[in-house]
Amino acid sequence: MSLLGRALLLIAFAAALVGVAAAIVGYRRRDLSWQRSAERAVYATFAAVAGAAVVFEYALLTDDFSLKFVAEYSSRDMPTHFKVTSLWASQAGSLMLWLLLFTGVSAAAVAINRHRNRELMPVVVAVLMIIAAFFASMVNFITSPFETVIAPADGTGLNPLLQNEYMVAHPPMLYVGYVSLAIPFAFAVAALVTRRLDTAWIVSTRRWIVFAWLFLGFGILLGAQWAYHELGWGGYWFWDAVENAALMPWLVATAFLHSIMVQERRGMLKVWNILLVCLTFMLALFGTFLTRSGIVVSIHAFGERTLGPYFLGFIVLAVVATLVLIFMRLDDLRSTHSLESYVSREAVFLYNNLLLVGLAFAVFWGTMFPVFTEVLRGDRIAVGAPFFDQVALPIGLALLILTGVGPLIPWRAASVPRLVRAFAPPVAVALVAGVLMAVLTDAWTSVWGGATLTACVFVLACILGEFVKGTRVRHSVGDVSWPGALVSLVGRNRRRYGGYLVHVGVVVLFVGLAGSSAYSTARDVTLRPGDSTTVAGYTFTASGFTREADSHVRSVAMTLSVTDPDGASLGTVHPAKNIYVASMQPSTEVALKSMPTRDLYVALVTLAEDGTAQLSIYVTPLVSWIWMSGLVMIAGTLLAAWPSRRRRPPPAAPTDAPFETTSGRA
Repeated sequence: MSLLGRALLLIAFAAALVGVAAAIVGYRRRDLSWQRSAERAVYATFAAVAGAAVVFEYALLTDDFSLKFVAEYSSRDMPTHFKVTSLWASQAGSLMLWLLLFTGVSAAAVAINRHRNRELMPVVVAVLMIIAAFFASMVNFITSPFETVIAPADGTGLNPLLQNEYMVAHPPMLYVGYVSLAIPFAFAVAALVTRRLDTAWIVSTRRWIVFAWLFLGFGILLGAQWAYHELGWGGYWFWDAVENAALMPWLVATAFLHSIMVQERRGMLKVWNILLVCLTFMLALFGTFLTRSGIVVSIHAFGERTLGPYFLGFIVLAVVATLVLIFMRLDDLRSTHSLESYVSREAVFLYNNLLLVGLAFAVFWGTMFPVFTEVLRGDRIAVGAPFFDQVALPIGLALLILTGVGPLIPWRAASVPRLVRAFAPPVAVALVAGVLMAVLTDAWTSVWGGATLTACVFVLACILGEFVKGTRVRHSVGDVSWPGALVSLVGRNRRRYGGYLVHVGVVVLFVGLAGSSAYSTARDVTLRPGDSTTVAGYTFTASGFTREADSHVRSVAMTLSVTDPDGASLGTVHPAKNIYVASMQPSTEVALKSMPTRDLYVALVTLAEDGTAQLSIYVTPLVSWIWMSGLVMIAGTLLAAWPSRRRRPPPAAPTDAPFETTSGRA
């Protein structure tokens, strides 16, 4: 298995180098046969990496402990699905997964464009294969997943924190988002090299950036759920360095998705869009670097520190090369129009971009500040969650408000009477909602919480107003029913109204963030069997404990009965502590009772022999809305990106491509 896996990875590395060479030759000679050879090298690279991944998974499933990483991250009694996911528990295995997904999306991009963008594709393939060759060199020569050891009788097993259902999907989701960002980056570089700097490269990559944005965002939410369910601290986001590493490219990708509409509609922001798409991928590489460099302290990071210099060198070279190329093409990137008014839709998109990029920079600065201080002063000064909260709260609130403002402002310029007509209804609705929250609830006990919830009402009123106005027009013109008018409106404008639905998801997200961060109640208690405690009106009564054991895990759990503020029973919860036999490492199993309005969250800290338990109890309002927001945003993204039913002209024959030379065979 080791020899076969190593051979397949070497083949992948060689195929990537062949792809780079063939693509460059094909582009310089304008030779279609060389270009097709480069594209076949992409398929070959993917096939070889996929074969190596299959070999590694076979070793995991058959308990081949002669492979070092199988012995360190798997065990005989570990459940099968966790054996499969052990692939991305190790540094080498996660790099192979990164390479597998990257070559997979590269092959998909080449297949989709086999009859399109023929002038761009040689450069696209060259860029993608350079990236593939770098990662293939890492798993071949620096940290091989097929390193062998003298086989022990059993493996150590997967870290207990990773034996969670969310960890089955969280890393692959993030990785799909990371690697998919390479496709828009490659097309942007190709547009710069070929001087094809109109909107063609944006049209070709719009769905790729949406696809990457969706997977990256959903992966972040899954990671937050993992932290919420597994770590026993009652939270879901700690501004950890590796959490931040995933957030930064998502923020910049969000900015790019908005600013490309300005270039398509008004021919503006060409330099800005090139910079954004390149920065997005560089931040994806930076996130991969952070987890493998050892320069930051994180529970998400891998322990080995052998890859940091290689990744840093590759990122620096990529950044320098990209900036030089952009500088050489500045004359070709001049905008055809300029900003005519600071109160226009393109201006709102620009403000949105500046806030998103500013937030990404603040997150980058806070993440790297300990590293900078250690380099400059010799001591590491940590930056904690209060810094990030202080920066993110006002920027996030401003972004939320712009989410509602943007759709109501016209392109080019807006008159005062039109603005008054557009904004009077949602502002009135928001003011009424804010007053009602102050009178009927405790929402304004937190200024930020009350302001955020009021802003959410404003944005939702703006978005629903757009749906109502469009449906009314469709109903009056088309002589159809109201439901039929709504379906027709959305069906004919999927991109626009899918985007609005994504904005509804953003509103739901902010409701969850405001409720869970501003109004959460936490209490640490000690209970003996028969004792009770009340937290935020909910009563928890200890009734005993249980012990269970099998060959894989030993567990001790406390049983608590729960009643609501009205005295009605909500059943029982069972917070537990596990000890995994293979590694003898502990984990906390949180007891969670989730409701639409709040979560009851109980973590067992310690349990004495006489049944005395130390518990951490949290009552957290609206946290489930955070998870619901992901589903709403997925629905909106799919609606916006769903292919149109319009018939397209048949693709041009290969001989009609810009490069028609077919002399010789590569």
